[in-house]
Amino acid sequence: MNTDSFALRHIGPRPEKVAEMLHTIGVDSLDQLIYETLPDGIKLEKELSLAPAISEQEYLAHNQILAEKNKIYKTYIGLGYSAAILPPVIQRNIFENPGWYTAYTPYQAEVAQGRLEALLNFQTMVADLTGMEIANASLLDEGTAASEAMGMFFATRSRQQKKDNVVKFFVSEEILPQTLAVLETRAYPLGIELVIGNHEDFDFSEDFFGAILQYPGTSGKIYNYHSFTSNAYKAGIKVVIAADILSLVKLEAPGNFGVDAVVGTTQRFGIPLGYGGPHAAYFATKESYKRNLPGRIIGITKDKDGNRAVRMALQTREQHIKRDKATSNICTAQVLLAVMAGMYAVYHGPEGLKHIANKVHNSAVSLSQKLEELGYQQLNNSYFDTIRIKADSTKIQEIALANEINFYYPSKDTVSITLNETTTLEDLNNIIRVFAEAAGKETITLKNLTEGILDTHELARTSPFLTNEVFNAYHSETELMRYLKKLERKDLALNHSMIALGSCTMKLNAAAEMLPLSNPKWGNIHPFAPTDQAEGYHQVLKGLEDQLTEITGFYATSLQPNSGAQGEYAGLMTIRKYHDSRGDQHRNICLIPSSAHGTNPASAVMAGMKVVVTKSTDKGNIDVDDLREKAEKYKDSLAALMVTYPSTHGVFESAIKEITQIIHDNGGKVYMDGANMNAQVGITNPGRIGADVCHLNLHKTFAIPHGGGGPGVGPICVVEDLAPYLPTNPLVQTGGNTPLSAISSAPWGSALVCLIPYAYIRMLGAKGLKHSTQMAILNTNYIKERLKEHYEILYSGEMGRAAHEMIIDIRPLKDKNIEVADVAKRLIDYGFHAPTVSFPVAGTLMVEPTESESKAELDRFCDAMIAIKAEYEAIEDEENNLLKNAPHTQKMLTADEWNFPYSRKQAAYPLPYLEENKFWASVRRVDEAFGDRNLMCTCAPIEEYIDADA
Repeated sequence: MNTDSFALRHIGPRPEKVAEMLHTIGVDSLDQLIYETLPDGIKLEKELSLAPAISEQEYLAHNQILAEKNKIYKTYIGLGYSAAILPPVIQRNIFENPGWYTAYTPYQAEVAQGRLEALLNFQTMVADLTGMEIANASLLDEGTAASEAMGMFFATRSRQQKKDNVVKFFVSEEILPQTLAVLETRAYPLGIELVIGNHEDFDFSEDFFGAILQYPGTSGKIYNYHSFTSNAYKAGIKVVIAADILSLVKLEAPGNFGVDAVVGTTQRFGIPLGYGGPHAAYFATKESYKRNLPGRIIGITKDKDGNRAVRMALQTREQHIKRDKATSNICTAQVLLAVMAGMYAVYHGPEGLKHIANKVHNSAVSLSQKLEELGYQQLNNSYFDTIRIKADSTKIQEIALANEINFYYPSKDTVSITLNETTTLEDLNNIIRVFAEAAGKETITLKNLTEGILDTHELARTSPFLTNEVFNAYHSETELMRYLKKLERKDLALNHSMIALGSCTMKLNAAAEMLPLSNPKWGNIHPFAPTDQAEGYHQVLKGLEDQLTEITGFYATSLQPNSGAQGEYAGLMTIRKYHDSRGDQHRNICLIPSSAHGTNPASAVMAGMKVVVTKSTDKGNIDVDDLREKAEKYKDSLAALMVTYPSTHGVFESAIKEITQIIHDNGGKVYMDGANMNAQVGITNPGRIGADVCHLNLHKTFAIPHGGGGPGVGPICVVEDLAPYLPTNPLVQTGGNTPLSAISSAPWGSALVCLIPYAYIRMLGAKGLKHSTQMAILNTNYIKERLKEHYEILYSGEMGRAAHEMIIDIRPLKDKNIEVADVAKRLIDYGFHAPTVSFPVAGTLMVEPTESESKAELDRFCDAMIAIKAEYEAIEDEENNLLKNAPHTQKMLTADEWNFPYSRKQAAYPLPYLEENKFWASVRRVDEAFGDRNLMCTCAPIEEYIDADA
């Protein structure tokens, strides 16, 4: 056994087991299986041109060399990003813990109660600090959260505003520059007109439907927005405030201004800078917008026994149902980061946050006073953490860089300094020395912090926050450690068992890939620091771009989109800009197959396109005749086709090259959804099938952990004629020659987690990547062969093979009143997270085992599915049986009474392996309808909701 081989560690089935699996499938070799799976004409003719594979030890040494190329300066740039202290108890027990970072999105609430409670804490924290009625369970970053608010206001304009074509949106000139850039991109395809100006001069014209303000402003100045929001309300203008969440500990909650929404980032609640991400954004609003709020809401409900339970509320906001009627395409939330930020508030509590906020503010006041003593003018008369000094910025920058200090320089005569939680007295004195040297004076030593100026300010916070018990009970490390472990035990993640989710590719997140993320050399760099301070980062980012470009067969790559849905949007926007550059602004029709991911039509609408749905055949393939008919019908206005390959039905469609040629012949471009890229790497690619752009889910195919629903990264790869339009950033240039203004806030999106796919590709190399794809296809077809005598497998290719995923039809079980949800919940009793439920076909399970799972684990899953089928066949009582009552909890099994027509052992230990390793659901089946009727999304006792529904 070659212990240096990462592929050997990453891929689950041992070589000797592969022969058994191939025999079960009925093929002689992996090559034969791939031949029978892929159509002719799309297979790669040569091996990928990538660096040779290296071992884990070699990679970690390589990573350390790169890390040392990064320069960690003391950074006071601000602009929405500040250094923060990640409490070690959170770092060790969440950030570095596969029990938290390998979990899936909490659709199956019964096996996600820990994560759901943690997200409920996050929502409560956000609602309390913002003073709003409802908050979601995180968005991607502040810029995209602001654009979502603008989109929500635009979609909810009054009937009269829509009739009058009111399309103006006011943007305060105090907005963060990267937020403005993201707003510009979002506004362009929707026909929204941004008007940028001084909010104090705004005339509240009826031509405006909304406005955004920054609190405190980008300059650091604190504005009183009471009169603005009052006048806006009278004019029918909806207002969103982008607020620094730590400042809200000291400043009046924006909800008390009467605003409609509050957005921002929770990065400074203990999350590493990571050169821009990942960080969890927040979005809080009035309850009247609960049906329009983008992203996910966590709500409280009860389980089958009436016990308190938590689950994702109003799940139609997950765009698979709303499709082209959706106002947002949000799919990924930054769950892991939201959990960490929420736990930062739990650990510190309200008094701890006050201490941190006071320290930051007092540091700013003390620094301001000392610099004024040196003769400098400080331009802000009210501020939280940011002061602006009138000075020769060129001279200051030269001295500051020599002392390894970064400031922000908004103009040639202004220096902006934003202090943070990590700032010490020594740091403040080093700053003072820089300014003293620039002034040619002796420095002044700061010995103690001065009391702040906000406690007597007109906007000083007086309202309480974080009063719930959870924020006042876990302030010692011992207590928080035990609380986190209690929550972790309620969640089923990859450290328990296989999560065979179709379309989500829950593969191994190798420890060697994850370890560097804790290194401060990667974590402590500001996204707007001078690029020569991030040489190691740029070697990784450029390397990853080149790797992905080669793997996809395209010309260029942008890493900026920080989720798969953002990648879809970015890809379509490059297509739109391409058409517009050629004078083809009328090209706005997007063809989308009926089987496509629900985010596809939502993304198309966000990109200003009109969706035309094409039919699927009985075998689940694209109906080529229908596609050709519609492409020719709309040939003068055709913009794009969105296609998933292999299809969402788990099939490599043989007509794919014909399909892409039809689109090109009629003037359109082909966008390939990269959700199923795990079936392509090394054996075919999007360029080979004739696509023009694709996004890649790096949190799927390329091993970034799912994190309970994020972090995600969704870069786009493009052909040469789309490369000029790749997105840039207003502060650090990226992208093409005529780029989109920005898709996300940070220049390279969630740069920190890009270390993971870079490592994955370096350690696997071309051969390992190809072998991983082959093994993913092998594992799926092995499950297919084992289950086909017990369940109908809906779709397969022309030679009877599945790709990397397949669909199991549960609808025939309805003759005994068994629904797909019953099978999903019974799988919990067998120790498995359910596969994807009712997508893309209602009443089915979509299974994707990935290459990481061993034959033994595949057999356990198959044994469980076969046993469940036997349980179905033995049903006598259609309402009281093993499937309808699943999952079975320890509380049920240990109760004095047992009123079920089967034994406790049948309920809890139906197969022998469970006696050795049993996962217990912490609640019985949750009541979704009850929770939606009584939507409660902050921490509170269940009695309030039960009484409400009485």
